Amino acid sequence: MTITCVIRYQIDPFQREAFAQYAANWGKVIPRCGGHLIGYFLPYEGTNDVAWGLIAFDSLASYERYKDRLKTDPQAQENFTFAQQKRCVLREERNFVQVVDGTFEVPAAR
Repeated sequence: MTITCVIRYQIDPFQREAFAQYAANWGKVIPRCGGHLIGYFLPYEGTNDVAWGLIAFDSLASYERYKDRLKTDPQAQENFTFAQQKRCVLREERNFVQVVDGTFEVPAAR
């Protein structure tokens, strides 16, 4: 079973570039620690203070191992510190979802 951790961030809209850097920094850390990085998403139109991160795992046990690796990864710790110093993340929440068969990566009709 593949699950996806959907992280909803409330960001400081005046720290948008700092959040973009924070998100980009995860590009090497997350895969190295065992997560399948689907992507980070900044607000484009509409609400300007909500961003998203999506990371897939084989199971909740895989996610727990990933969290343990993050605790000892120097780049992960640096990135957490960066976000605190810049105050770009005001709040975050995590939800775990799984895809409904036949609904993921369905291309648009021509």
